[in-house]
Amino acid sequence: MKFFIDTANLGEIREAHEMGVLDGVTTNPSLCAKEGISDFEGFIAEICDLVEGDVSAEVVSTDFNGMLEEGRRLAGIAENVVVKVPLIKDGIKAIKTFSDEGIKTNCTLCFSTTQALVAAKAGAGYISPFVGRLDDISTDGMQLIAEIVQMYENYGYDTEVLVASIRHPMHVAEAAQLGADVSTMPFPVIEKLIKHPLTDIGLKKFLDDWNKLQDSLK
Repeated sequence: MKFFIDTANLGEIREAHEMGVLDGVTTNPSLCAKEGISDFEGFIAEICDLVEGDVSAEVVSTDFNGMLEEGRRLAGIAENVVVKVPLIKDGIKAIKTFSDEGIKTNCTLCFSTTQALVAAKAGAGYISPFVGRLDDISTDGMQLIAEIVQMYENYGYDTEVLVASIRHPMHVAEAAQLGADVSTMPFPVIEKLIKHPLTDIGLKKFLDDWNKLQDSLK
């Protein structure tokens, strides 16, 4: 499974990159607004200079022609830019056009298997089901992941399943067990993936015992 970080904070991207586990980056308008980013294209260029993997940059246009114009401009920033497109009718049309032009896409805001099926047929490079938001309305987000993975396997679609709206490590663990291709998560979730109280307790005991030994030798 590939790990992407879902953020618009360059410091978090650098730290995740230094851990050696970062395979890509996803961003969206909400994250950029949170960080006060005004030069979006310049920001994407900075990320692409830092990260070798795919960097999803989302269009803000909602009409077909606007998406094409914006997406082509974003794709021209760097070879690893993936144009992120919302799962609406004009978005599907744009994904088909981008696919024909050799521009990789990430179809975002997916909440059903039928949406995922249409996106794959249009040629999306990634499909982004939002598991956390489904959980928020008392729906099993991971069940959707299982259904999409199985459906794509049934028909041999190349579209990668990118699990989004991840809230905690269990989402990542379950997505990996189900065979999803990518998990994209906030930096705090990446940090939590390696945390366990027994690890902390064990390390403290090892160090305490070592220090006691050193004291006894003095």
